[in-house]
Amino acid sequence: MATNTLQDWFETPLGQYLLEKERAYLDDVTPDIFGFHAVQLGFSGTDLLRESRIAHRVRVAALGSPDLYAKCDELPFATQSIDLVLLPHVLEFAAQPHGILREVDRIMMPEGRLVIMGFNPWSLWGLRSAVGPSRSAVPWNGRFVSLLRVKDWLALLGFDVSAGRLTAYAPPFDNEVLRRRFRFMEPAGDRWWAVGGAVYMLQAIKRVRGMRLLTPAWQEKSAREKALVAAAKRQGSATSRSEDVIAASKPAAHLRIVK
Repeated sequence: MATNTLQDWFETPLGQYLLEKERAYLDDVTPDIFGFHAVQLGFSGTDLLRESRIAHRVRVAALGSPDLYAKCDELPFATQSIDLVLLPHVLEFAAQPHGILREVDRIMMPEGRLVIMGFNPWSLWGLRSAVGPSRSAVPWNGRFVSLLRVKDWLALLGFDVSAGRLTAYAPPFDNEVLRRRFRFMEPAGDRWWAVGGAVYMLQAIKRVRGMRLLTPAWQEKSAREKALVAAAKRQGSATSRSEDVIAASKPAAHLRIVK
């Protein structure tokens, strides 16, 4: 079977093995994510949000048979309008993966959920991508992005990683019979070699940081001194006033801006 695209490769026995594990994870986590609008970017031939409770779901891609044709870094959605975004193996085949994440950040609602699936370069699958004879073919020709790098990109955009896992520990043999002989590696990998899974599946929440106003340092000092004088004059007063003293000793907060 020709595997000119990632969608074609997922139709192969090895691709089906991986797709089964990814779907099991998504079918477990997506029903607990609520909202009004969900977007799946890429992998348009397969509905990976089939168990989601979000009613309005759309698959977006530049090729294939999506619901909407668009580039992943130029999405036709309003700013802060999407509650759930799924990126199934998009970053490793993108020329500017961090540009896609910036666009995803733009369209997502505050507290929206992002789910990323990516090939793990620190695995037997990553080794095949780096040195295997088929490294020029899909999916081994992708630039596998490490989990740590993805986390760094998300942190820079203000996302908090909330959950995730790695899966698929068997060697990436195309021969299905040979691969089944290594099924014992699945439970062993989860327990002893968690970082060696073929694919990582990461959940993140978009945070919108609030602003808190503080006074300049000289005004903070003045406020503290006044509070101490006031506290000394109130010595012997009822203990019910102790909370007022504590509050007064804190710096006033209304000038300096910090994120």
